Amino acid sequence: MLRIAVTKGRIEEEFVGLLSRAGFDSGSIRNKGRRLLVKSKDDIEFIFSKSNDTLRFIDLDIVDLAVVGKDAIIENDGEIYNELLDLKIGKCYFALAGFSYFKTANVIASKYPNVARKFFAKKSEYPKILKIESSAELAPILNIADCIVDIVQSGDTLKANGLNVIEKICDISAVLVGNSNSIGLKSLNNFTEKLRKYVC
Repeated sequence: MLRIAVTKGRIEEEFVGLLSRAGFDSGSIRNKGRRLLVKSKDDIEFIFSKSNDTLRFIDLDIVDLAVVGKDAIIENDGEIYNELLDLKIGKCYFALAGFSYFKTANVIASKYPNVARKFFAKKSEYPKILKIESSAELAPILNIADCIVDIVQSGDTLKANGLNVIEKICDISAVLVGNSNSIGLKSLNNFTEKLRKYVC
């Protein structure tokens, strides 16, 4: 039996659609209610968690596969994960954003300090990075940071708060990550190859 950790929210919703297109039982997930562990009719066990925990389950050898946004992998700087397949779901991008009059980046607020640090290091710039767990958009508004590094999907939240994308950093989508101890399992390979045919 395969055990797969899936990131809750938008990735979960789009992944269910992909499972359905590939012919897997998706009804078990659609009708799971508040359950966080569900076994499908295909003899696959799904665990639903936040992105960082999804990767942690790979690290702890609890799951065979994980469905997680590339942002979590990029932020876990230095950790090496077996990315088996870009699922092309949960599409968004990392961006530097701020007010239109932004000029100098002395303080950057971000939920992704490693991403922000690496982005500016490539420019030979080393601003102070302020890690913020709430909505990063608040930092420039409250004047505690000059700009932010954050994930952008539609850009509506930025616009609603008077902020603009200053520079796109990189594209992000959800990926299928394999546990090193599970790679080579016939069930894992079959699942991955079946999904691959339906990735758009």
